[in-house]
Amino acid sequence: MILRIRSRDGMERVTVTDRSTATVATLCALIESHLGVPAAVQTLSLDPNLLLPSKAQSPALDPATPLSSLPIAHGSIVYLSYPADLRRAAAAPAPPPFTPAGSFGRHKMTIDDLIARQVRVARQESPHCDAASFDRDAAHAFQLYVADTLAFAVKRAGFLYGHVDQASHSVAIDFVYEPPQQGSEDAAALFRDPDEEALVEAIAAGLGMRRVGFIFTQAVGRKAGTAEYTMSGREVLQAAEMQAEGGIPEWVTAVVKLDVAEDGAADVHFEAFQMSDICVRLFKEGWFVTEFGEDDDPRVSRMTKDVVVGGKDSREVDNDFFLVPVKIADHQMRFIVSMCYAMRTDQVMSHCVKVGTLCKLYKFLLETLRIVFVLMGPLSSSFPIENRITRVALKALKNHLDRTKHLPFVRRISDFHLLLLLARFLDVNADVPTLAECVQKQSSVPEGYQLLIESLAAAS
Repeated sequence: MILRIRSRDGMERVTVTDRSTATVATLCALIESHLGVPAAVQTLSLDPNLLLPSKAQSPALDPATPLSSLPIAHGSIVYLSYPADLRRAAAAPAPPPFTPAGSFGRHKMTIDDLIARQVRVARQESPHCDAASFDRDAAHAFQLYVADTLAFAVKRAGFLYGHVDQASHSVAIDFVYEPPQQGSEDAAALFRDPDEEALVEAIAAGLGMRRVGFIFTQAVGRKAGTAEYTMSGREVLQAAEMQAEGGIPEWVTAVVKLDVAEDGAADVHFEAFQMSDICVRLFKEGWFVTEFGEDDDPRVSRMTKDVVVGGKDSREVDNDFFLVPVKIADHQMRFIVSMCYAMRTDQVMSHCVKVGTLCKLYKFLLETLRIVFVLMGPLSSSFPIENRITRVALKALKNHLDRTKHLPFVRRISDFHLLLLLARFLDVNADVPTLAECVQKQSSVPEGYQLLIESLAAAS
């Protein structure tokens, strides 16, 4: 997560590697190491009035406060105050001594030195993520809106949340969060809301999940006038930015596209990729040209300096060089296999013989279903989704609860998009984690929360 630090000397940036464990004191230490301002003299606040001559009304942030509890996200501004002229007092570093010794200086540059300074772009053979599995309902809900409402005429994007399996180097995607955005044929411009993303992160943490990737659709008219290509230069740039921000080796980028056959039949396809290590490095170091014109070739990415591609210097790189394919696994099949390990058939049959009565058998079947729900993931994807053309209102909550009244209450609220609506009316530090934990464990929802949710639904 990159935070913008605003002081009287200007705007600078500091990168926080792990927002979930970092505190304000951690941020102070990063500012001291990167900007040279001692932590002892720092005053941090989210109030811009801190930088005005009178700052009594601007409360300072407590060093012990976790960053995850503050309304900040990637790109947020934190205001920093310190004694005047503190940084200007530091002596400027002395310039290196001038030591002429021939046209190349003291040490002549060799061919090996020139080769070492070149940036070579080649295909990356293996991804850091061996497989990505999607919750079928979450993936269907994302593509159905694009197909039925947007008709694949404009792009749509979202963030993928789920689990990372370190042992198998794979990710399991359980839900898709769609931030505020404006789509066109060529780009999906994200209008990211730090307050809403803080709610999303709180829900994900309570569910034991995290952000694991980025997903976007491709418009059907994007290939007009050009040959086939997998990703455009704009898409490569955005995907590299998101992977650099993601901060995990297993980060995946999913592409959803509509393939239309000659007979008019249309099929929706999901593909998963990782951006190569060299692609992310070039983005972080500012090598990508970030401005695009109408006549630019979408099949290539343009660089600000020459790179070596196929043994030749070039400022244009075929986008396929930056893509590393990732296998897409069947989410549901993975859970069925997990269940087979958790409860073998011989154990089930043995238990059925022992229980003896229908009552005990009924309880056993309920417990079996509970295990199925846990193994297959606690979330459904039937609640209306945020930030779409139709605004989600509390009336949707009432309709959803009425439609699912035959289910246990915890199953009725086991939907990320429903939890996000509820989070707008609850305490993000206390209520949201408690509800999310109930959903994760499929345990009973405290009566007070149940009454509150039903009251919100009735108020619509």
